[in-house]
Amino acid sequence: MEFKTFETERLILRPTQIEDADFIFELMTMPKWIRFIGDRGIKNTKDAEQYIEERMLPQLHKLGFGNYTVIRKSDHEKLGTSGLYDREGLEGLDIGFAFLERFEGQGYAYESSKVLVDYTFNSLNYKLIKGITDKENKSSQRLLEKLGLNFHKFVVLPDETEEVMLFQKEI
Repeated sequence: MEFKTFETERLILRPTQIEDADFIFELMTMPKWIRFIGDRGIKNTKDAEQYIEERMLPQLHKLGFGNYTVIRKSDHEKLGTSGLYDREGLEGLDIGFAFLERFEGQGYAYESSKVLVDYTFNSLNYKLIKGITDKENKSSQRLLEKLGLNFHKFVVLPDETEEVMLFQKEI
């Protein structure tokens, strides 16, 4: 089955695959990821492969969209991920993003997430998109606001204990 990829001026977003395990391992073991998103128990590349297989690919195969590896066109460097998630405990789609720290502050998260927000409203015909972030993650909060999402309320997701901020945009 062929899944949709996206292109922007500088980026390619393609569905994350098993071959991205080394990159996903690097991303998910960053201190910032663990602090703001959470420790997913990824200790090596094999764990990352299993996470992709069990947590990312099922949604892609079920819904046709999910987690995308963001690649810079100019040199094919993997920068981060952006995605649309059918997250337990949230109704509707959740926009999410994470980038290696050396690629932050260059507009890649906005550029990759904006194309997915537009896709959600214009192609998938959803009327609502949500985003969650840690109370301390000011850069994520700013990005959600730049994408047009507004703070809605604090929520605790299933199997979690910490409140997170829920943002949303409705058309």
